[in-house]
Amino acid sequence: MTKKEQIYEGKAKTLFSYDDDKIIQYFKDDATAFNKKKHEIIDKKGILNNFISEFIFKYLSDNGVENHFIERLDDREQLVRKVEIIPVEVIIRNIATGTLTKRLGVEEGLKLKKPLIEFTLKSDELDDPILSEEHIEVLEYAKKDEMKSIKEQALIINRLLLDLFSSINILLVDFKIEFGRYGSDNKVILADEISPDSCRLWDKLSSEKLDKDRFRKNLGGLIDAYKEVATRLGIKIQ
Repeated sequence: MTKKEQIYEGKAKTLFSYDDDKIIQYFKDDATAFNKKKHEIIDKKGILNNFISEFIFKYLSDNGVENHFIERLDDREQLVRKVEIIPVEVIIRNIATGTLTKRLGVEEGLKLKKPLIEFTLKSDELDDPILSEEHIEVLEYAKKDEMKSIKEQALIINRLLLDLFSSINILLVDFKIEFGRYGSDNKVILADEISPDSCRLWDKLSSEKLDKDRFRKNLGGLIDAYKEVATRLGIKIQ
């Protein structure tokens, strides 16, 4: 397929025009951390994320979660619905790690008594600062009814993904998702990607990290970890 005009380039994906209500999402091999302060090209990472995100979005769709995914076009490209991305990143935490432990002194690995939802501003320049719902309302990043829908969907997505990963002996520690406004009625739907780039995934028995923390923490073996996730999900990549 011949690509049309490039309309956006992010850290891990590039977006191209397609038609009035669809775009092409291209997965790059860029590995980034700390808002691109750390950056490498890792061969085939984009391919793995494309296949894994396809699998997860189809699984969520099959379970009633509307999202932007339409179809995978090839090893690196997806056709997706065109949405207006809401500039709020949604983080769902099941186990304490990462910035939560640093900010609040919470014990690493503590299982939280219920899922914790946090919001950050989607801004690399500002290092994705934490937002309260009042920030979001007052600064008009999203409306109250949109945030209600986002929180409801986030908890449903979390429950579905907990079940999915638990079935393959993986703990879903936390993950980041994004939402967008779609169609003439601006319906809020899940967008972006869900992959080991945007989730923390630990092996149930060994607690081995199977996600981008292998890159963040200089552990090595990122591709092998992503391949392990794909294999457990039953994804076959040529």
